[in-house]
Amino acid sequence: MAAGRPQLTLARLAAAVETRGASGLAATIEGDGNRIIDAVAPLESAGPSHLSFLANVRYRNAVATTRAGALVLTAADRAELRPAAAIVVCEQPYAWFAFAAQELNPAPKPTPGVDTTARIDAAANVGADVRIGPWVVIEAGARIGDGCWIDAGVYIGQGAEVGANTRLYPGVRLLDRCALGARGIVHSGAVIGADGFGFAPFAGAWIKIPQTGRVIIGSDVEIGANTTIDRGTMGDTVIEDDVKIDNQVQIAHNCRIGAHTVIAGCVGIAGSAIIGRYCQLGGAAMIHGHIAICDQVVVSGGTLISRSINESGFYSGVFPFMANREWERNAAVVRHLRDLRDRVRSLEKRLGSANEKEDPS
Repeated sequence: MAAGRPQLTLARLAAAVETRGASGLAATIEGDGNRIIDAVAPLESAGPSHLSFLANVRYRNAVATTRAGALVLTAADRAELRPAAAIVVCEQPYAWFAFAAQELNPAPKPTPGVDTTARIDAAANVGADVRIGPWVVIEAGARIGDGCWIDAGVYIGQGAEVGANTRLYPGVRLLDRCALGARGIVHSGAVIGADGFGFAPFAGAWIKIPQTGRVIIGSDVEIGANTTIDRGTMGDTVIEDDVKIDNQVQIAHNCRIGAHTVIAGCVGIAGSAIIGRYCQLGGAAMIHGHIAICDQVVVSGGTLISRSINESGFYSGVFPFMANREWERNAAVVRHLRDLRDRVRSLEKRLGSANEKEDPS
């Protein structure tokens, strides 16, 4: 058994998941509901006290050989597969597994206190039950909500705000006048509120435009390591509630990211782009500036979006990978597509003229 973790029967774990999911994840247990579960693990490496799940058809073969003590899967998969483990049948196995993982790995609670090396301006406002780690700097006018965990080396600028029960991991930078909502998580190295990239050409040089806006971030937002979110030029850059942002994402000045949108690693979003609610941006997707993407759009990894999207759906723009020799041949064809088009049009015209001459009418 895993030391220091909760050890729950599968039945108790199922009851806890039902509570966390506000009764929105109906599930039934088949097999031993008294089996003790103390951790989650992948199908391939799970042991008798572990919970695993199946939500991707690519891993179906692993179900036959897994040693997991309990397995979460859909009714359709249950009908076709015969795992030896106890079964939790649920139509949203990934969500059920996520809640179970939270129950088995409860988030640590901060021990209130201020490290002696921290520098907190007398004009800052720090709430109750806050933990402030070594070498933290909190400038004048900043407001820190109750129950926050401000880890080592964090910088919080003048007039910045951190909502209640938010955790800032070591080295986060929240710059002047920017605001984070409640229950946020910001990972190490993230910079919120750096100047947007704004320069005007003049006389062969570039003139810097003062970036006077802010970054406003809603509640329940998670921001990955080394992600950067620039302040607005005029007006604000806005991240709405429940947005999840991966590592090394760049969000430029005056963007707006709609609630419940998820953004994978290395995505770049240029200035003044508007992303709707419930969107999914795959890793390394590139979003042009000054365009709008409507709600419930999925963009494949590596795709360049160069114009607005007004209809929900799944969008891809990545040339399929292949052996390099074959790719070079195809790329050569692509380079000559315009010539090929012109030749086809010319042939169509000649064919049309010939048909007209042969038509007796």
